[in-house]
Amino acid sequence: MNKWIEVVELYKIPVLGSRLIKTRDMDIAVFRASDDSVFAINDVCPHKGGPLSQGIVHGHTVTCPLHNWKIDLETGHALAPDHGCAHLFPTKVEDGKVYLQLATEEAAC
Repeated sequence: MNKWIEVVELYKIPVLGSRLIKTRDMDIAVFRASDDSVFAINDVCPHKGGPLSQGIVHGHTVTCPLHNWKIDLETGHALAPDHGCAHLFPTKVEDGKVYLQLATEEAAC
C-alpha cells in the first residue's frame, strides 16, 4: 500500500500552472487545470527529456517547452502524431491541500 503525501496547498499552484516537487529519485510536476483538477507527472518529456513543469497548460494537456509535444495529463500519453508517455502519479485534494501518492514500482504507460 502506498501512502498519500501532502506536497503543496492548492492555492500555491497557479491556475494553468505547476509546482515542481523534488524527491530523492526524481522531479515531479504537479499541475492545476482551469477547472481546479490536479495532475502529477514525471517532469520529463518522453521525447527528449524536456521539463514538463515549464510547459504551457491548456485544458488537461501540457505542451513541452522544448519541442511542443503535447502530453495528456490524464493518461501521460503524447498526443498524435507523437507517441510516448510520461509516468503519472495519483493525486487528491482535501481541505485545500494537494496529496501525491508515490508508487513503489513504475506503472506502465
